[in-house]
Amino acid sequence: MGKLLWQPSEELVRQANITKFIAFVNKRYDLRIASYHQLYKWSIEKTLDFWEAMWEFGDIKYSRGYDKVVDNFDKFPGARWFIGARLNFADNLLRHNDDHLGFIFRGETQKLSTMTYAEVYNSVARLAKSLRDIGIVSGDRVCAYMPNLIETAIAMLAATSIGAMWSSCGADLGAQAVLDRFSQIEPKVMFTADGCFYKSKTFNILRKAEQVVKGIPSLEKTIIFPYVETKPDIYRIPNSMLYHDFLSSKKKPNIRFEQLSFDHPIYIMFSSGTTGKPKCMVQGAGGVLINHLKELILHTDLKREDTIMYITSCSWMMWNWLLSSLAIGATIVLYDGNPNYPDLNAMWRLIHDHKITIFGCSASYINYLRSQRYKLRKDLDISSLREISQTGSSLSAAGFQYVYQDIKQNLHFNSISGGTDINGCFAIGSPTLPVHAGELQSPALGMKVNAYDEKGNPIVDQHGELICEAPFPSMPLYFWNDPDNERYKEAYFNYYPGHNVWRHGDYIMIHSDTGGITFFGRSDTVLKPSGVRIGTAEIYNVVEQLKEIAYSVAIVQKWKEDQRVILFVKLASGYDLTKNLKNSIRKTLRENASPRHVPALIIEVPDIPYTFNMKKVEIAITNIIHDRPVSNRDALRNPESLDYFERILPSLQNIVD
Repeated sequence: MGKLLWQPSEELVRQANITKFIAFVNKRYDLRIASYHQLYKWSIEKTLDFWEAMWEFGDIKYSRGYDKVVDNFDKFPGARWFIGARLNFADNLLRHNDDHLGFIFRGETQKLSTMTYAEVYNSVARLAKSLRDIGIVSGDRVCAYMPNLIETAIAMLAATSIGAMWSSCGADLGAQAVLDRFSQIEPKVMFTADGCFYKSKTFNILRKAEQVVKGIPSLEKTIIFPYVETKPDIYRIPNSMLYHDFLSSKKKPNIRFEQLSFDHPIYIMFSSGTTGKPKCMVQGAGGVLINHLKELILHTDLKREDTIMYITSCSWMMWNWLLSSLAIGATIVLYDGNPNYPDLNAMWRLIHDHKITIFGCSASYINYLRSQRYKLRKDLDISSLREISQTGSSLSAAGFQYVYQDIKQNLHFNSISGGTDINGCFAIGSPTLPVHAGELQSPALGMKVNAYDEKGNPIVDQHGELICEAPFPSMPLYFWNDPDNERYKEAYFNYYPGHNVWRHGDYIMIHSDTGGITFFGRSDTVLKPSGVRIGTAEIYNVVEQLKEIAYSVAIVQKWKEDQRVILFVKLASGYDLTKNLKNSIRKTLRENASPRHVPALIIEVPDIPYTFNMKKVEIAITNIIHDRPVSNRDALRNPESLDYFERILPSLQNIVD
């Protein structure tokens, strides 16, 4: 059990949405559920009842109800949910049409704009009419290569109101990375912007957008939002129009929400693309909707009076997740730019200014604050903040403790983990449970999560593969251009022959005493020196507590008919990788992890590669170290970081410590 860091008050438990949900299911199904763990047990034993209850409690809008919750629960993958229902995704997100604040946009440059729910509704109506006028119909693909603007959200809502499939990439992706994604799905319309701001610098998006447009023959129209300039020059981009010129001049048109099946495809999400062309995962409107409602209402405890924000770009599924907060009627804060500009107070100043109640960030963001020894400034009032949500990669126990020691003591630290694949979480928090250092509080409701050993046996209190043993609504419908589902099954279902289970690719431990889950990184990057399995996060969680270390990355190198672990470290400012520091790293790992975790080599590097979702890219370094090609460098936030590893490759086989 990790150290107990927080216990919810009786008042918080009493007022929590999940407490109301327990009362709802107790009455409906004549149950006696009294705790989260009892609720979770019921949700995986009576899964169809659980999702039926979530349909009602989430108040899903529909034009026709369902005939059956699921057609064949034993079909995994392939179970179809809420058969016969007709609904529209955007209709559910736009159920509020009033003067309550829907969006606050803040740019790094301090640009500020806002929209009420009524203004959002009208903007979506006008844009949807324009899209229909140029012939966009249900099933067409509409994409965006955009900063994290309100207009990006408006475009998604307009497209999905028609039943078009939506896909988006953040403005930080390179042109080739965007082409690798969008060219596969053949979109008809693309939204983009003239530029964006990052670390006070202006970046031209139009040059990259031009490459993308000219590389996708299916594009019929490109809509450009003038973010940096008032009247940008767009003549180089074929069939392009400025956003405000494209927007229908009709002031208050009605929205015709196309009524579609529960499994009508709505999002096309992409894998990271660090090992080849990104996989295109097609997700259903109803499955995404009901799962997001579950996670936002029950696990995040989101309410209409809340103001919620996540550090994200529209490349990341957390952008999609965040926008589903509209269905609850909360206020969403969108931020575009560097979260640490002009200084480390930037996000906490944002929380202070806009009275944010739920703030979301990555483990990398928290670790960076820790590495800089950041402490909340006393003149910043974050008393409104009642929850920090954290995802992206695993966070160490020390990272949990840092939040409570140096940011705020009395809040719910809701560490969550799932994937782009499911547009949601396998493990997540609950405001009614205690928080223990280094542990996600519980499996998500309705998700039959387990840990398996290498032979496919369920285990607790041991390291194993994250498994889901039963279908759930937000599974991908299919992969694009995968007619026989071969790549889909290979990605998730073929790892354990004879076991019909979803293997997610995370290395975890389920704790029998708390019910919590500790994550140790991706299982495809598990190190196996001398055949012993080691999660890379087990190393990072220890090493990155040292004040001298900013970031680290560990890989296994084939060496002398065996394998050895190499630890690459980026040092904090003002430190050198001396012999004493190397000894300190090894001693710390030996004492706090095990002798097996001690690397054979420790090498200083100027930088470490990250994806745009701020996940370390061990596999790119592993490929370089073994003289294999690295594809899709545009999928990295900092591809130039790989140059150093390539330079040292010729001598690496001969280096010993």
